[in-house]
Amino acid sequence: MKRFFRQSFSKAISAVLISFILMISVSQYFLSGTALAAENPTAENVKTNIWGSGGQISFDLKGCSGYLTITVVVEFNADVKSPSGWGFDSYTANGKQVTAVVRADGANSWGFNSNVGIQVDGSGLSSAKVVSVTGSGTYTAPANTNNNNNNNNQNNQNNQNNNSEARPEFSSPAVSTYGTAGDDWLTTDGSKIVDMNGNQVWLTGLNWFGYNTGTNLFDGLWNAELESSIVSIADHGFNLMRIPMSAELLLDWKKGNYPTANYNHAYNSNLNSLNSLEIFDYVLTLCEQNGIKVMIDIHSANTDASGHNHPVWYTDKISEDQYIEALKWIADRYKNFDTIVAIDLKNEPHGKPNETPHAIWNDSNDANNWKRVAERAGNAILDINPHMLIVVEGIQIYPIDPASNNFSSTSEGDYYNTWWGGNLMAVKDYPIDFGDEARNSQIVYSPHDYGPLVYQQPWFDGGFTYDSLYNDVWHDYWLYIAEEDIAPILIGEWGGFMSGDNLKWMEYLRDLIGKENLNHTFWCYNANSGDTGGLVKDDFKTWDDEKYALVETVLWKNDAGKFIGLDHKVALGANGISLSDHSGNAPEPVLNAGTGSDDSSSATVSETNTVSGGGTEGGSASDVSQTDAANAGTGTDANGNTPAAAQPGTQNNGSSANSGILITLLLLSVVMLIIVVILNVNKYRIRQLDNEFEKRINTEYKGPRGNDNSPK
Repeated sequence: MKRFFRQSFSKAISAVLISFILMISVSQYFLSGTALAAENPTAENVKTNIWGSGGQISFDLKGCSGYLTITVVVEFNADVKSPSGWGFDSYTANGKQVTAVVRADGANSWGFNSNVGIQVDGSGLSSAKVVSVTGSGTYTAPANTNNNNNNNNQNNQNNQNNNSEARPEFSSPAVSTYGTAGDDWLTTDGSKIVDMNGNQVWLTGLNWFGYNTGTNLFDGLWNAELESSIVSIADHGFNLMRIPMSAELLLDWKKGNYPTANYNHAYNSNLNSLNSLEIFDYVLTLCEQNGIKVMIDIHSANTDASGHNHPVWYTDKISEDQYIEALKWIADRYKNFDTIVAIDLKNEPHGKPNETPHAIWNDSNDANNWKRVAERAGNAILDINPHMLIVVEGIQIYPIDPASNNFSSTSEGDYYNTWWGGNLMAVKDYPIDFGDEARNSQIVYSPHDYGPLVYQQPWFDGGFTYDSLYNDVWHDYWLYIAEEDIAPILIGEWGGFMSGDNLKWMEYLRDLIGKENLNHTFWCYNANSGDTGGLVKDDFKTWDDEKYALVETVLWKNDAGKFIGLDHKVALGANGISLSDHSGNAPEPVLNAGTGSDDSSSATVSETNTVSGGGTEGGSASDVSQTDAANAGTGTDANGNTPAAAQPGTQNNGSSANSGILITLLLLSVVMLIIVVILNVNKYRIRQLDNEFEKRINTEYKGPRGNDNSPK
């Protein structure tokens, strides 16, 4: 009996051991990071932006986990060349088609299960489509590369989401922690921007987009770290950051909705416990800590990578009242936090006379009158914070003869036509007026200007010089405002690739900026600005030394070569000084007691995703959507058509999924053990009964050996 029990127990233990070995083998397969390629990869949420001489197509890759290589083929309506984009390792053009490839073990592995894009040059382009998405090979990622455990992260935390010490320390909403609250507000004196002591300052900054595109954070943080990026910007001497945002995002935050911020959770693990608004507060705190001031730019009404293509500040989704409410909300939230010193009311109002809608500038009450709404918006902000600089961009067209044509003509020949947001001719006839001298002293006018690689404007035809640009473009469209001491000029966007005539244009405008001490924010920091490139390369970490060298000459420095910041207390990065170090004692701090926006306001974001009367198709491939006197084509790519919400894709199934697999296998093993034990116990009991029965038979029917009554 004992021998039988030992044999049965050994069998049970063997079964359990086999189960555990099976469990470990299977779990190691899943924990290795290899995902079964049970689904075919697809391209979803496809968006196109075509402008005749170029085009862009973006989409979300889905179902890519487990494959080693993803190959995408897209097709345009005409032959293309010079393919590029984001999220892929290689781009190959062949006639009308482009083949893009990304590997799970490559530098762009974040493109798996993320937003990616392809951009091309060409002629007569009008459409694009995805032809195929295929996966090949299998991929096993390292076991320790999940989002909450990255040994390369400077914090090296195993579980940032549950680690309270990893949460950035700041107050929400952001308040002055490193500087002095209220001593850095700015105002104007004629064509100069001055501090509250009357000392002239020079705003020399850059743009970093992403908050307008659906990333809900800066683009590029899929491959870079937020803190080190801001530190690097300060160390390179930029004292102002223009941050493009959407009115829709601000209204979401106002309502307590926090759209997901898309970034590499391993590189930026200290953000993992924060919502998108808290991350923005942290951004402002980092800027203050490093001596950088901020200008908010309402880049579009809707959150959309192409939202800036819409010519005006209202859409079917966002009304004018909601646009104003968004401005009031952000002005109120940060009314005593003077890291934000300026608000750019709206990026690039535009539109041609035969388009609906298009921005105009006159003394009418028309819905599309930019002067009217700029005055309304500026006063709404100044009611809350009378010390905020109000930055007003131009439009696209202005009548050649306003007396006979007050924007009534639909003929392009009746108008001066320039870059989107670059036409400020109306200021001489209809200047912005906030109602009194003090408020008007907060006005800064802001044109945008670009070179021939963004769009071949008429003044580039046949060659150009510094003098021709001055006479044909700069002076009449906007420079007269500074030269006649009407108000300061801040060039909100300028930049481009460093080649050919485009480089010549950049050098000429750089020289003008230096000669006139014009305030400016360079376009842009982002590497993914399609028709301009960025100050950093594709990894969003390495600076383009040639481009930076050009811009560095018009950054604010003292005679010793130290960069000068705009904070009276905090020095600008490791290579700069504070404003007090440059110009003396700080002014007395001023805090605001404005009533702010009414959170009970009915201004809400509708559920409609359609924008009617959108901007013109085509144009440039960056945020710089531009005009074409010949065919009205304009468009943009990067600031608008930037990779929307490009975030890192993980190559494993996630720690929670792996835990579920382990638990399931463990339970199965326990169940198998119970079944084996029950079967063996039953078998033992049956054997007992059989023995008892045999014994009873032998006792009751036993006869002489060999008799017929012996039990058979």
